[in-house]
Amino acid sequence: MKRFFSPHQTGHAPLRELNNGEWMDFAESPARVSSMLAALGQCEAPIDHGLGPILAVHDADYVAFLQSAHRDWLKAGRSGDAIGYAFPVVGRRKLDLSRIDGRLGQYGFDAATPIASGTWDAAYWGAQTALSAFDAVAGGGHCGFALCRPPGHHSGKDYFGGYCFLNNAAIVAQRAVDSGLGPVAVLDVDYHHGNGTQDIFYERGDVLFASIHADPAMDYPYFWGHADETGQGEGEGATFNQPLARGTTWAGYEPALDKALNAISQFGAKFLVISYGADTFEADPISFLKLTTQDMHTMGQRISTLALPCVTVMEGGYNIEALGSNVDAFLSGLEGG
Repeated sequence: MKRFFSPHQTGHAPLRELNNGEWMDFAESPARVSSMLAALGQCEAPIDHGLGPILAVHDADYVAFLQSAHRDWLKAGRSGDAIGYAFPVVGRRKLDLSRIDGRLGQYGFDAATPIASGTWDAAYWGAQTALSAFDAVAGGGHCGFALCRPPGHHSGKDYFGGYCFLNNAAIVAQRAVDSGLGPVAVLDVDYHHGNGTQDIFYERGDVLFASIHADPAMDYPYFWGHADETGQGEGEGATFNQPLARGTTWAGYEPALDKALNAISQFGAKFLVISYGADTFEADPISFLKLTTQDMHTMGQRISTLALPCVTVMEGGYNIEALGSNVDAFLSGLEGG
């Protein structure tokens, strides 16, 4: 399995986030990369595919905002990281807002996702990492891994949040569709629901989105990921959400995974994108499922039974000490080890 990473992705380094009513150190820190690289070893450098594949998924105005947001924050006389504080609850519409504070709210949905000086560069190269993993598979490989950081599955067509700015899984899925490799399935096994990925494909029937995640009645992102969200229009039936209770162990997770794999098979998928989050780990500091490192390996093995060409993109996972081992265990299982 070819593995890809760019050092540019460590340049995204906000100092803090607003979480549970308090300021805390930013959980999605560059130290996550060090843990993964220590376990995975050498990764290949990605190729620069330009903005084209990104703009196939994300609105041009939104991408332009990401490119200039931190500079505009500093131009407004601010310092540090750009953080929004005013968000439209209803009636979000396209407005020509000049003040950076308004535009942060226009394009963001939480105050836990600061934009720092290196954020755009890191997000851009995260997308290039994912696209390079796709190239390796489309060129004849069976599986590829993209060590994406920041993660992506919470970012929608024109919004950021949940530590995510560009939706790497959606970019790969769209690339696969455009390359004639569909139908495509996206399997999201992060602790949190991939609301951005769901949004992007919700009205489409050519991409299945299947997600196993913490029940949004109790956990972030709250407003998406409920079991009755099944798609709309041409996409009706192409979204499959399985919310799980806090404290779920492998005994409860395994049947949900089997249902997701069956849905992917029934859909007739010919290409698989995996949004992998190691925050389902039992000792993750901000998540509450109870999977072990061995369970990660078993999960990878079960997914491998689909025998589909696949790209795995990295999402969450915040126990830095165990992160590398969990990722390595999952990929080893996926490779049939």
